[in-house]
Amino acid sequence: MTPSPSPSRPPAGQPSKREWFSELIGRTRFVVLIAVIAVLLVSFSLFLQGTLLALHTIYDSWQETFRMGIASQQGSIAVEFLEIVSTMLKAVVFYLIGVGLYSLFITPLNLTSALGVESLADLEQKVVSVIIVILGVTFLEHFVRWEKPLDTLYFAGSLALAGGALVFFQRVHRGSGGDLQQPQAKLRARQDLFEHNTEQRHIDDHDVELAEQATQAKQEGKVDAGGGSG
Repeated sequence: MTPSPSPSRPPAGQPSKREWFSELIGRTRFVVLIAVIAVLLVSFSLFLQGTLLALHTIYDSWQETFRMGIASQQGSIAVEFLEIVSTMLKAVVFYLIGVGLYSLFITPLNLTSALGVESLADLEQKVVSVIIVILGVTFLEHFVRWEKPLDTLYFAGSLALAGGALVFFQRVHRGSGGDLQQPQAKLRARQDLFEHNTEQRHIDDHDVELAEQATQAKQEGKVDAGGGSG
């Protein structure tokens, strides 16, 4: 009885077709670079526009102050500067999305780890937090103007609904962030970034052990689900 032929195997050191295809699929993550570049360009554009708007507002406000006195700036100058703050905050939102996507899909960065962005859930939490601040600044602009009180009241109600929904979203997803989000990992990332000027983050075995311990503790209910953010 002749033995059945064994299935063909790739030579030692050469990947199989499945491994080759898996590696190819994994390489598709670099398509995220298109979104990263686009979002960062939007962020830089907003930062530049906010800077130019700030310079123009400062120049106009001081020019009007010298011409008509400081009393002419009451009320209006606060609204103009709040618009600058709103523009800068919008730029921060796009910047967080850009560097967050790069760190999650391309190369881990100390910057995102120092900011507490270890997963898509963490990135969502940070972006939602900044959006809530933008809503508050936007309402403050309308409140300072106080042109139409009834419209301001309606506007406040709509912002309260939107802000309340975002806060509820944060509460529901609280604690669903990355397991590597440990206090010591954040401190080490900040030290590498700000003292040693090291951008890329290195994940060692100790980080993995801490993540496994945190995950097990959360599953067993020994710690609060939101306590891993440090």
